[in-house]
Amino acid sequence: MGTPLGDFIRAKRDSTQPESLGLPDRGRRRAPGLRRSDLAVRAGISVEYLTRIEQGRDRNPSIAVVNALADALSLDPSERNHLRYLAKITGGECSAHPQPAPPRREVRPTVLQTLRLLEPGIAMVTNRLGDVLAHTSTYESVTSGSGLLDADTPNLTRYVFTDARARTFFADWDDVADEQAFDLWLAPSVENSEWLTAELATVAGPDFTQRLNQHVVPQRGILRLNHPSGCELQLLRETAELSSDSQQLVVFLPADEATAQAVDELRGRPHGRLRAIS
Repeated sequence: MGTPLGDFIRAKRDSTQPESLGLPDRGRRRAPGLRRSDLAVRAGISVEYLTRIEQGRDRNPSIAVVNALADALSLDPSERNHLRYLAKITGGECSAHPQPAPPRREVRPTVLQTLRLLEPGIAMVTNRLGDVLAHTSTYESVTSGSGLLDADTPNLTRYVFTDARARTFFADWDDVADEQAFDLWLAPSVENSEWLTAELATVAGPDFTQRLNQHVVPQRGILRLNHPSGCELQLLRETAELSSDSQQLVVFLPADEATAQAVDELRGRPHGRLRAIS
């Protein structure tokens, strides 16, 4: 049985072309990407040891080995952080887990007050599972008609993978889907994401499970929305980690003047004009 760490290393190896690392092309390969032997040599470990890691038979590689694999695969900083995180949770998989449970939904009063101060801006409080826990009135205006906030307990991850409207609302649906699947690995704990993962695996199928198992580290570029009113919105995102609560405060900023004007019109201009961030 594989592990998240082994799955990620294997996925990165399969997607890495030898020539991108300065290795010679040795002709036809049985599998795509980098040979296991080439990665092992670059990392300074044996092929047999790399095989055990990839197959989940070794769950506790040292920090030195993890760093060597990151160097050998030429991982960027985000991918390196993810690799170290997966090594940490994989090493603890053999210990007893508490019963899976959803994370806390309460938002601290001071965070709610911060949201009020951000009006008329576009902002929300969420967690790594995608629960939308609180938001500004302008966030509601920007998502109006999309169905995102229709549920009693709105969840962005569930919306992206199970609501057909999401594929129209998010102009770059594939990128957003990558983000939501990846964030499940960063949930407050692996255990309390299991309930959502099990649900989505059943109803969303390969669109969800393949992303979850490939560990695609998202770039999180400009968020493009096709608002049901007919306008296209382009939003920059800034995220503040509320680490003590395992939550995030996400602020969305108009990326251009057309978006600033469209947001202004969607919210009815009660508080003065939003300006684009250039």
